[in-house]
Amino acid sequence: MQVNSALNTGLQGFQEAQSRVNQAAQDIASQSVKDSTEKSIDYNDLTTSLVDLKVAEYDAQANAKVVQTASDVLGTLLDIEV
Repeated sequence: MQVNSALNTGLQGFQEAQSRVNQAAQDIASQSVKDSTEKSIDYNDLTTSLVDLKVAEYDAQANAKVVQTASDVLGTLLDIEV
């Protein structure tokens, strides 16, 4: 596996996780708006959105570690070649 490939994979995964965080946050916010206007809330939808938010957070953290590890490997390779 090339370091560049690992960097790209980590970055793409992080961006996808960020997109899922944004979607889950938007879903949670829309549930809050419904609650204040309609006085009814679908707790299953809210729970699903909260779980999605937490899973996306862990996914983003894991992908950030992939990027950091690839960066460390690249730095080590550059130090060896110099």
